[in-house]
Amino acid sequence: MESPINHRTDFVITLEMHDQIVAAAARLRAGGVVAFPTETVYGLGADISNPSAVRRIFEIKGRPVDHPLIVHFADAARLQHWAQEVPEAAWQLAEHFWPGPLTLILPRSRHVPPDVTGGQDLVGLRIPDHPVALALLHELGPEKALAAPSANRFGRVSPTTAAHVQEELGHAVDMILDGGACKVGLESTIVGFSGQTATILRPGGISLAALAEVLHGKVVLPQAKDSTVRVPGTLASHYAPLTPLEVWPTEALWQRVRELAAQGLQVVVLEWSEPEPVSPENSSILYFPMPSEAFAYGSQLYATLRRFDHGRFDRLLVEAPPADPAWLAVADRLQRASCMPFDKLQPR
Repeated sequence: MESPINHRTDFVITLEMHDQIVAAAARLRAGGVVAFPTETVYGLGADISNPSAVRRIFEIKGRPVDHPLIVHFADAARLQHWAQEVPEAAWQLAEHFWPGPLTLILPRSRHVPPDVTGGQDLVGLRIPDHPVALALLHELGPEKALAAPSANRFGRVSPTTAAHVQEELGHAVDMILDGGACKVGLESTIVGFSGQTATILRPGGISLAALAEVLHGKVVLPQAKDSTVRVPGTLASHYAPLTPLEVWPTEALWQRVRELAAQGLQVVVLEWSEPEPVSPENSSILYFPMPSEAFAYGSQLYATLRRFDHGRFDRLLVEAPPADPAWLAVADRLQRASCMPFDKLQPR
């Protein structure tokens, strides 16, 4: 999916917000855990040099300790402080896309504790493109970085507003910085390296086409699902609402709607292609239009799933996205959120 690379200009840090950022940095230095906005989703941050604070992240989320965290920092010139080796391809991507929704998987330096990486010798590194996140990181200082997964319970739908964080984590978090709704709305693209070839380990806010343009085509998708590199958000079930979610190609979607309606179930249908409704008068079925453009769809997906997860519905039915590389991240999230086996999800 395509993503604007230029920095956000739609959020202004007021004097009140600046004071909150200063207070949040003080909490983090004291071993606290703070939720903060990024351009992708809200993160749950702790000082990577504080083992007890990092442990709290895993406890709050209910996250397995071998599931790595992403390290957020503020200055690309500090990349070699956090990574032992940086191939030329990684430098090229960092120069082009940072700050932005791109995470680079590189050999960790001694400054990154193994409890942050799930025990691996590789670390995920990124510079977020949100003024609040960057201000918080600068306030912490150049020697500091935040270990930060998404600010939600493990495996559930990621938060894209401060209200989502408050609703799900509440007082378990020491502080929540409200930076408005996230612009991208899906997690960062995660890229690993073999020589000068980049591999997309998780699709996200930077598209395959955009990466390939910078690296002159030297970008691939993983050939096997059982990669030995563990990265966030790649379990078979992830990003899942509590309400069972099913993804169906357009031609099969309406038959499934009829089946569930005949059973008396309350169903919401997320559609992007504006097909003809099956039975618009049926009060047990709600049709909700989604954008037909990949970036706009992705930016609204999580908020939409959360909205209907709190409704009266027994099932969430989603029209499968187009089989187009621009929709790769959306398709990935819907697959992992679905209660259906992967081999049953056939994209349109």
